[in-house]
Amino acid sequence: MAVKLTKNNFKEEVINSSVPVLVDFWASWCGPCKMIAPIIDEISAEFEGRAKVGKVNVDEEKELAGVFQIMSIPTIIVFKDGRISDSTVGIKPKAQLVSMLEKALGN
Repeated sequence: MAVKLTKNNFKEEVINSSVPVLVDFWASWCGPCKMIAPIIDEISAEFEGRAKVGKVNVDEEKELAGVFQIMSIPTIIVFKDGRISDSTVGIKPKAQLVSMLEKALGN
């Protein structure tokens, strides 16, 4: 299951993570975010132990959304070694999101 990310745990869960982290920036009112949510959950289960998946609610975490200049949602960012490895905006097929994580894992 995806980790709920906040400004209080972002550094620990994402920046200091020993494994790549896929972060979904979303909001409860966002239709496309609701459409991609089941895919994010599937990826979280499939990569358990090899990578992390987290979610940032941009309405609750405006500061984090500002830090990463989130202008449209859903925005998916993959972090590796505390840095942005890859990112995409909008609904994307599961294969593309998996590929982003695989690349960060070096596969």
